[in-house]
Amino acid sequence: MLSWRINRTLDSLVGRIERTTVLDPIANRGAALALKPLDASVGLRNVLSGTAGGHPLHPVLVVVPIGAWLGASYLDLTGGQQGRAAATKLVGLGIAAAVPTSLTGASDWAYVRGAERRVGFVHAVGNSLALGLYTGSWFARRRQRFALGTALAGGGALLLGFTGWLGGHLSYARGVGVDTTAFDGASTDWVDVLPEAELLDDQPMLVRDGRTPVLLVRTGGQLYAIADRCTHRGAPLHEGEFTDDGCIICPWHQSKFRVSDGQVLDGPANRSQQAYEVRTRYGSIQLRHADEPGSLRTDPIS
Repeated sequence: MLSWRINRTLDSLVGRIERTTVLDPIANRGAALALKPLDASVGLRNVLSGTAGGHPLHPVLVVVPIGAWLGASYLDLTGGQQGRAAATKLVGLGIAAAVPTSLTGASDWAYVRGAERRVGFVHAVGNSLALGLYTGSWFARRRQRFALGTALAGGGALLLGFTGWLGGHLSYARGVGVDTTAFDGASTDWVDVLPEAELLDDQPMLVRDGRTPVLLVRTGGQLYAIADRCTHRGAPLHEGEFTDDGCIICPWHQSKFRVSDGQVLDGPANRSQQAYEVRTRYGSIQLRHADEPGSLRTDPIS
């Protein structure tokens, strides 16, 4: 009963945030500012999005300031006078680590809209307030005002608990940062998708493996097929630009994928597209999943 009440209360709270459209002007302005350097530099976009590593960087980096700050509070409670110096260093480490953590978070947040953008905005504001409390704690400790430093750190920890829950909601309830093709079905048998005569050279085309959208293209005399739904935010890749080097550029956020194997080359996407095997039989183009698909793709129910 208690867990049900807590869950209902939190869901009601985040639902109100998601519907608070009064946040839109300032949140949209903040996202626009974050997008300017990302649009200007592919390299920066790749780094902050975690493109090379295949996963978002923000969830990885966030454990450093949280761990450092909670470690400081633990020493405040148990370390006595000997733990004060170490606690001060941990608070400083958390402040330093918060800078790259917030940059990667801003990069992820800039590419969402609507309810997710509102929740992300509140998440960011709360984290900024927590950073302010920990910064005040660090200065108080440096001036030997350890009681004040401990109190400020405690307030920061409580605030982080709430903003951390909002971050979890964005990832696990709203799917921000999750591969949008994770639950797409994938056939391991050859499936007829298109008469060969209907496919023009260097013209990406949308076909379907059952209900799953697939991008099909013939270039340089070779047939290639990759998942059509962009792994980043689900854009229809067949509507994007097909480049001379055999790549497709996402029409929404300019992620770049190689059509021969689905490899992501430029972010903000960090997951490659699922690739398919392709062949022709009796004038028909057929495809099947290139690799053994995971269980969520073949049988997500059980």
